[in-house]
Amino acid sequence: MSDAATHLRSLIACRSVTPADAGTQDYLASTLAAAGFRIERLTFSEAGTPDVGNLFATFGSGSPHLVFGGHTDVVPPGDEARWRHAPFAAEMADGAIWGRGAVDMKGGIAAFVAAALAWTASGQRTGTLSLAITGDEEGPGINGTPKLLEWTKNAGHRFDAALVGEPTSQRRLGDTIKVGRRGSLSGTIIVTGRQGHVAYPHLADNPVPELMRILQRLEALEIDDGSPDFQPSNLEITGLATDNSAFNVIPGEASARFNIRFNDRWTPMSLNALLRSEIGNVAERDLEVVYEPNPSQAFLTAPGPLLNTLRSAIRTVTGIDAESSTGGGTSDARYFREYCPVVEFGPVGDTMHQTDERIPLADLDTLTAIYREFLDRFFGQAR
Repeated sequence: MSDAATHLRSLIACRSVTPADAGTQDYLASTLAAAGFRIERLTFSEAGTPDVGNLFATFGSGSPHLVFGGHTDVVPPGDEARWRHAPFAAEMADGAIWGRGAVDMKGGIAAFVAAALAWTASGQRTGTLSLAITGDEEGPGINGTPKLLEWTKNAGHRFDAALVGEPTSQRRLGDTIKVGRRGSLSGTIIVTGRQGHVAYPHLADNPVPELMRILQRLEALEIDDGSPDFQPSNLEITGLATDNSAFNVIPGEASARFNIRFNDRWTPMSLNALLRSEIGNVAERDLEVVYEPNPSQAFLTAPGPLLNTLRSAIRTVTGIDAESSTGGGTSDARYFREYCPVVEFGPVGDTMHQTDERIPLADLDTLTAIYREFLDRFFGQAR
């Protein structure tokens, strides 16, 4: 069994459903410390959100400084009886390691740790290698990477490049590198009426028809047709609610949740202006649009040494010329991009968040080899 497989099985065995840590960062801290990494354990808090443990590990000194980003928390497993192998048993079967987080993203962390330990053992001492590991990427995302990176800045760390180990490969390991992400803006439209008995509608003011007109307008909205580096922006209605559950009561309030994934033609502020205009064309009363905190902005990492080095490492190990992509959802890469150029590269994501999540052992070992080749090239010691 490879070192990466050993690390991954140990991580999966920790039931770290967000925001629980369940021992994942204890395992990483002890493993990295034994190899000479300097370890910082940091817990961040904010009212109304769970405390989150974070790990920052550093080896070496000086430039260049590469930081690897990852998260040890996972989404819930769902009905565990539906799993072929228990989601936290870390079983090896049919040429794969099974379990929640095998792909997203304990597999990427395990492969990078194995590669990093091999790199440090080789005697390479030029530059600095860090790992920034959080525990709430799958949760609110407030007490994890953004606060951890702010702490590193205040502590005097300066990064030249970042690699995030999210699952990016599409059909074959190595075929896709994420070089950017669309932004994400979430909010709730709240229409207020007047509650009353359904038999006496003239004494009430039903907010539901008004909300339906608004949603029909937004559903038909074509925000844009894309941009040179991004797919078109899209708005999706993600929830509907009223303030009562009775069949014979006209509700006093109706609301709808929405999410917009937007490209680099927009900002949260300009999207707000667009929504206000579209809603104003059909609304007949005052209403509220309440946005969720911390919207993410679209970003793009331009071609350069970081991307070229990773692409060369992938080609050397697999023979594949990786394509650049900005598709998919958001990730913690959006925080790293405020500090340095960032790319994302990791396993094939075909089973992430699914029942029977798993990663082929061959892919895990190949990913480790790619990461090791990347480290050698990044720090100027290509074999």
